[in-house]
Amino acid sequence: MSFPRFTDRAVLVTGAGSGLGRAIALAFAAEGARVAVAGRAAAPLDETVALIEAAGGTARAFTADVAVAEDTRRLVRDTVAAFGGLDVAVNNAGVFRGGHLAGDFPLEDWRTLLDINVTGVLHALQAEIAHMRAHGGGAIVNIASNLGAHVRVPGLFGYQVSKAAVSAITRAAALDHVADGIRINAVSPGAAESSMSLRPGETEADRAVRMKEESPLGRISSAAEIAAAVLYLASDAAGSAVGTDLVIDGGVSA
Repeated sequence: MSFPRFTDRAVLVTGAGSGLGRAIALAFAAEGARVAVAGRAAAPLDETVALIEAAGGTARAFTADVAVAEDTRRLVRDTVAAFGGLDVAVNNAGVFRGGHLAGDFPLEDWRTLLDINVTGVLHALQAEIAHMRAHGGGAIVNIASNLGAHVRVPGLFGYQVSKAAVSAITRAAALDHVADGIRINAVSPGAAESSMSLRPGETEADRAVRMKEESPLGRISSAAEIAAAVLYLASDAAGSAVGTDLVIDGGVSA
């Protein structure tokens, strides 16, 4: 018999319209949480809410752009208004830009990566922390990547820098706010069940063949495996996990 770990807790997941964000939102809802799903486009968020509600869960959709500080503040206010608080936040929103070496990296792509992957995480953290430290604490999980702080490959310069920054932000913020009763940690996925892990023109079957060579485990991580890591760090069972960067990549960075 299993016992839901997040019954009646209010959880916010950014970038929840597809991929890992959607899987994370579904996993929290399956364990009793009331989930605010956020992203820039309404239609995919509505699909996530419909999936949660079809499974008997509770969710609300809120459009927001994490690159805009006021959007993240409004997002937290809307979550609190809808569910009476904010217990857990998962900062998953991010973008990928690749295919260029450092010396040739387009400045437009650089600015996009920094605005969303780095400054966007800071915006969300600040809004979440402001509420949590005034209301007894909470748990925050940032989604980083094995690329950056843990492993590097040629041609992904900007993305790797942005995700390494998320790992660093997580550790520094964790120390700053543990005394406020807020636990901040990160999950760093490798290639996972998401369109972001597909190379241009690559099919899922092609990716499966490639991963047999590139991953010691011989496959990508499932979205459910990434979600399980996030839920663990957000749960009471991880009560002493502070500033942890949990790598889930099938041994690629081992």
